[in-house]
Amino acid sequence: MSIRDTLRVALRALVANPLRAVLTTLGIIIGVAAVITTVSIGTGAGASIRQQLTSLGTNLLTVFPGRIQTPFGIGQGVGSVQTLEAEDGEAIAEAIPGVEAVTAELSRSVQVVGGTQNDNIRISGVTPSFPTVRNWPTTQGAFFGEEDMRSRARVAVIGSTVAKTFFPETDPIGQTLRINRVPFTVIGVLQTKGSTPGPQGDQDNAIFVPLTTAQRRLFGTDSVGTLYIKVREADQMTAVMEEVRKVLRTQHGLREAAEDDFTIRNQADLVNTLQSTTRTITMLLSGVAGISLLVGGIGIMNIMLVSVTERIREIGIRKAVGGTRRDILLQFLVEAVLLSSAGGALGIGLGVAAAGSISAVAGWSTIVTIQSVLLASGVAAGVGIFFGLYPAQRAASLDPIAALRHE
Repeated sequence: MSIRDTLRVALRALVANPLRAVLTTLGIIIGVAAVITTVSIGTGAGASIRQQLTSLGTNLLTVFPGRIQTPFGIGQGVGSVQTLEAEDGEAIAEAIPGVEAVTAELSRSVQVVGGTQNDNIRISGVTPSFPTVRNWPTTQGAFFGEEDMRSRARVAVIGSTVAKTFFPETDPIGQTLRINRVPFTVIGVLQTKGSTPGPQGDQDNAIFVPLTTAQRRLFGTDSVGTLYIKVREADQMTAVMEEVRKVLRTQHGLREAAEDDFTIRNQADLVNTLQSTTRTITMLLSGVAGISLLVGGIGIMNIMLVSVTERIREIGIRKAVGGTRRDILLQFLVEAVLLSSAGGALGIGLGVAAAGSISAVAGWSTIVTIQSVLLASGVAAGVGIFFGLYPAQRAASLDPIAALRHE
């Protein structure tokens, strides 16, 4: 019997019991849909994390101040001691050839008044190299320069959220904001960055002023909160990180046995760690969802065994008129594969729809890849072959005389 005839007979057998066929494929539909949905959520989360961390700046090293350690071994966390100064960043830029640029940052949340608005905004004192290091250009106006640093100018560059909040209908450039009751002139608006994981949240809800202005006119300190170091080449990250450590230890006069009074974090390591975690969670959820595929496969085997029992006389007639063992085996195997493939196709459609709904309703980033669709299709077909093989072999091994006598 040709493949075409086999398909026709298999389709006729399935159409004869449509409700049973639909119920049989339900486990496959749910399993495939769950796998597609979980993989799309995991892929979207990984892409979102990568995009958000890349928006902080590429090839980035971040240096934080030290922490307090009591005699009883109780630590108060990174940044509890202000051990960094702007001069540390200058020393790093001068001493390490692999460093493209360094910027220091001192941030605090203070009250800002502008027009009719009064809000608590994150104020960051930074150096003019900040846009280069953090990959954050202006869309209006310009960033402040070295002269503004030297003169401790009262100028500000604002994020897009601040611009929309304080100046929704006017051009922000040239407008005045009162930061801690000190008037600042807006000279630039930064490109929209969006939100990042962690406490900072909306990156665009921030105001940037010259570091010297923030230190002297706003916060009254000589220290800085963070150093951002942009490395020239990605493959130099580890080497530059070690050189930065040596320079800072020299700057801070630390003895050989003394612990570092600072912490250096490699953004590439952070990205890899977060993506690895996301992949692990996705695989775990996909494994749980895959249990539905196993249950669906068992359902297909059960129904195919019932079908073999119901059609013993039909099998005997087919063998009596010349049907071979191969023909019978192929017929029932094709029926099982058609059931699982149909369930897989419906499951893919349901999974894509579920991923889109989650993205629209919950606001999560979901990405349905062609690889996940092909994987789901292959798994569905494989389930049909694996769980349909035993019933097909049982049908093919029936004795034709015994089958014809069956009532």
